[in-house]
Amino acid sequence: MSSLPAKRRKLDHTSTSLDDSESESNEPQSAPNISKEAPAPPRPRHTKRTHNDDDAALYAGGIYKSSLFKLQVDELLREVAPNYAKRFCGLTEALHKLKGLIEGIEERDALSISDATEWLHKSHKITVPFPDPKPDKNAAYKLTYTRPSNVNVIGSYILRTMVKSDNTLSVDMLVVMPASIFQEKDYLNYRYFYKRAYYLACIAAGLQQSVKEEFDLAFEFLHGNELHPILILKPKSADATKPVLNYAIKIIPAAPQRLFAESKLHPTKNSVRSKDSAERESAVQLPTPFYNASIQSDCNFESYLKLLHSALKSSDGFKDACILGRIWLRQRGFASRISTGGFGHFEWAALTALLLKGGGAKDHSVLSPGYSSYQMFKAVLQFLSAHDLVANPVAYESIDYVASRPSGPVLFDGHRGQNLLYKMTPWSYHLLREEARASLSMLNDATFDQFESTFIIRTSQPLQRWDCIFKLSLPSQPIRAPSCDHMSSVAEFSLRVGEVLAEGLTDRIKIVDIKGPETTSWSIKSAAPSTLQPSLVVSVNFDPANIDRLVDHGPPAEERKRAAKFQKFWGEKAELRRFKDGSILESLVWSSGSSYSIFQSITTYLVKRHFGPEVAGSLKFIGEGFEHLLLGSVPSTKTFETLRQAFSAFEKQVRDLEGLPLQLRNLSPVCPQLRYSSIELPSFSPGQPLRNPADVLIQFEGSGRWPDDVVAIQRTKIAFLLKIGRLLEEADESTTTRLGLENEDKPLQNCAFLHVIYGTGAAFRLRIHNDREQILLERQIKDKSTNHRAREDAVLALSVYKKSFLQLPLHTQSIATHCTRFPLLSPTIRLVKMWFDQHMLAGHIRDEVIELLVARTFVQPHPWRTPSSTMTGFLRTLLSISRWDWRVEPLIVDFTGAMTSKVVDTINTRLEAWRKIDPAMNRTVLFAASNHDKTGTAFTDKGPSKLVASRMTALARSACKLVTEKGLELDPRSLFAASTADYDFVIHLSPHFDGNHRRKEASKPKYKNLEMHSEATLDIIGYQPVHSYIDELKKVYTDTVVLFHAELPGSFIAGLWNPQAVAPRPLKVNLAYSTRPAGVGGENDEVIQLDKSAILAEMARLGGDMVSEIVMHR
Repeated sequence: MSSLPAKRRKLDHTSTSLDDSESESNEPQSAPNISKEAPAPPRPRHTKRTHNDDDAALYAGGIYKSSLFKLQVDELLREVAPNYAKRFCGLTEALHKLKGLIEGIEERDALSISDATEWLHKSHKITVPFPDPKPDKNAAYKLTYTRPSNVNVIGSYILRTMVKSDNTLSVDMLVVMPASIFQEKDYLNYRYFYKRAYYLACIAAGLQQSVKEEFDLAFEFLHGNELHPILILKPKSADATKPVLNYAIKIIPAAPQRLFAESKLHPTKNSVRSKDSAERESAVQLPTPFYNASIQSDCNFESYLKLLHSALKSSDGFKDACILGRIWLRQRGFASRISTGGFGHFEWAALTALLLKGGGAKDHSVLSPGYSSYQMFKAVLQFLSAHDLVANPVAYESIDYVASRPSGPVLFDGHRGQNLLYKMTPWSYHLLREEARASLSMLNDATFDQFESTFIIRTSQPLQRWDCIFKLSLPSQPIRAPSCDHMSSVAEFSLRVGEVLAEGLTDRIKIVDIKGPETTSWSIKSAAPSTLQPSLVVSVNFDPANIDRLVDHGPPAEERKRAAKFQKFWGEKAELRRFKDGSILESLVWSSGSSYSIFQSITTYLVKRHFGPEVAGSLKFIGEGFEHLLLGSVPSTKTFETLRQAFSAFEKQVRDLEGLPLQLRNLSPVCPQLRYSSIELPSFSPGQPLRNPADVLIQFEGSGRWPDDVVAIQRTKIAFLLKIGRLLEEADESTTTRLGLENEDKPLQNCAFLHVIYGTGAAFRLRIHNDREQILLERQIKDKSTNHRAREDAVLALSVYKKSFLQLPLHTQSIATHCTRFPLLSPTIRLVKMWFDQHMLAGHIRDEVIELLVARTFVQPHPWRTPSSTMTGFLRTLLSISRWDWRVEPLIVDFTGAMTSKVVDTINTRLEAWRKIDPAMNRTVLFAASNHDKTGTAFTDKGPSKLVASRMTALARSACKLVTEKGLELDPRSLFAASTADYDFVIHLSPHFDGNHRRKEASKPKYKNLEMHSEATLDIIGYQPVHSYIDELKKVYTDTVVLFHAELPGSFIAGLWNPQAVAPRPLKVNLAYSTRPAGVGGENDEVIQLDKSAILAEMARLGGDMVSEIVMHR
């Protein structure tokens, strides 16, 4: 068989990106002017560095044991570079043409606002994109158009720093307006922006007829800022046979550097004055930082051009560090658009360049020009995570900067008079810091390779990132007076919602994110579109330790000001209470329920109180649907405590037994019910005992009286179990014990178990663990005189022994411990198991493997933090399954956090050895290792097959695709819908034997005086007829069919024919399945083929009354 192909990592840049273009218009990486020649093709990226060997040493030093991470980064940088010749075909000629056309537009005399707008509309049908509020038509100043002072192409295109994307890649053309068209006080009251909008409309009028055959023209807000309309040109396809080119040209009007005095546009200054002179004189002029920064950003294009070019020349790693930052931001949903966080590639590059200039102690630079791209990238993350720029604003090269109380982060560039982060909101900045902290944690992990988590996996999918998402509409009337700082009603409402949620939810949530409606492009012949029914999407992450708290404590009654503020905020919900410690506090009491119901009730109350019933009525919550799919009302470990308590009583009773031949060492639970991970909740009562007994292992102290023969030990266990059963019945008359036999045809394996049924309904299945079995089996395997068949039986028995008696107790202990540590681990495991079961994979993949898959999501949660809801835990687990290449990657779960890189290397080496020994993967397909099982095969040596593993991956990928496509409209039930169309035949079972019928019978109420154990009731404990039927079919048709079954609802069994068995073949005697003549072979030999109808008839006969119908699809 050919060797396995090398794995290639693919950057997840799907069309779900939140950024609608890949240009960063403020990124002044440009040539001074457009060259007449096409740009020279870039040299290979790895030849850029002159100290490649030194870089390798830097990557490998300290954290990484080798240069693997550097090799991965270098490959990533090569892979993300787009094919410029193909993607931007004909762009150079188009840019030259546009530059010439813009410079040749006819100058216009100064006109009043009304005359200028009327002329554009009559002569060109163009509507000037004035920002709100619209200009006064009787204003004294006039609008004019003259030839631009400069036209340049800026951004990523010229320097080839773009990144592949399925979205439109944009090329930015900067048109610098001449200073002559502006006056000294044009920075006041939107005058600059009105003149800018008119200038842009004149450019659109000049280009409209000239390029109508080549481009579609439209207006758009740059980065969603309504003060910055731009002109966007999208190419048309000249030839219908050729695809439309997927790029756009953005024409951005800009102001000359230092057009206005920097002191006038300081963040603490006001530039929007009231029209009422009396009000203007009496009122305190509030600062307008966003308005001022919007003007300054237009004036600073050329200044930032020089800054970034200086950084490019001084540091070899700067360029690649910016590309890595761009990838990192995109995978986390950040971009320069206000709706996507306000922090994109330009902000990253400018911040990096500023840190190369200074920002450290004693005005030293934070970054060294000699840093490699990885070191520079990591240092920027360190800066973002370490500095709270909301509480402690940072100013560069600004001695006289006085910080006010900003609502958002402030990174003030004193040399240019601009807050670099002016488009960010408090919540987007907190999210950015959290992502930076999480990424630093990943990069500092010396054990596991976190390259994919850092750069490849997209974390911005809302259902995978957030625990609860809710929508709410804007109120019909503004909640407070509009801000003078050009804040739209949506922005004002968002800020107020953020304040109310932060004060009301306190430590119940870790982080919140608020997104408004996206801005879109519009025709140059119409006004900017307005959202008819704008709404907000609010996303939160819970704090599991506090989200379900029922009582909130406020300030004490003695602190009157704080108490009055608390009462004003909460209204009638606030009440004064005395607590056990004697304190009298303002308090809030909420109704008990799930985490989601408590959160919904608090949020609904807050919205109704502060924004009115109209807004509260529009609330729509998303996220709880996944918990509703679970069987049981309360998705937590509390539902399993009844059985755990019964087990504790059972253990105490066994330890107190007198008359046992040997001293008891320990009693170990080994079943999902006792580690909080069974799909169905363990329900029992005196009249309805536990249907599936909980498996328990009992181990005695060592003794030399045990036989020296494995088969004899198994027989001795029977005597021990009978003795234990007799003693238990004598100790408690309500206890019933029954001995059961298993593995009758495998004498070297455990052959007996004891059912212990208590009067309360609790039932346990007891097996004896004797450590002498392992010694005897290993001795038999090593004995060369043993025949081959006996040695194989011993190998099999040893494998089963290690799994059942060594690995299962450790696994159960770890899962139970972590379900207590992470309360949401238990419901997530149950939901993932339900998904496997609904898709009929649970019969092929052991419970322990599924539990390891989910546990890894919690103990190694990168690139996210530990899941804080069932929804995020479930969807992230599906994503990890869909990305798991089990052919070349082991599943490694570090329960303790103490696993070393050496151990990880050993596990990977063991997998490689298995693949060399068994390249066809006939024996071991999945490789699941943990701290307890470094072999990786304890729970996977007998399955699943390649067919089942491939189907698991395909189903997980389909589920993740559906989550991405549906987004917030996803119906959780659709992920669990399974089809039988893919199977060759379906065996429908009688309703009396399916899972739904059993649950209905168990839930039927019974009279108290009839709640007692009967012989019929005891007979069905542990009896699973459908499983027995499937096991019988598997024994008979091992090489003929592959069977699939879902426990819930369990109404049918699906099957696939083995392709090798179906193929016609020459007649042979003693075949293990029914055949029929298929024709005559080439050499006149009789040819036979599988008799499917006869086999299905045999299956029906074996099933008897259990089978109601068999449908054969093919």
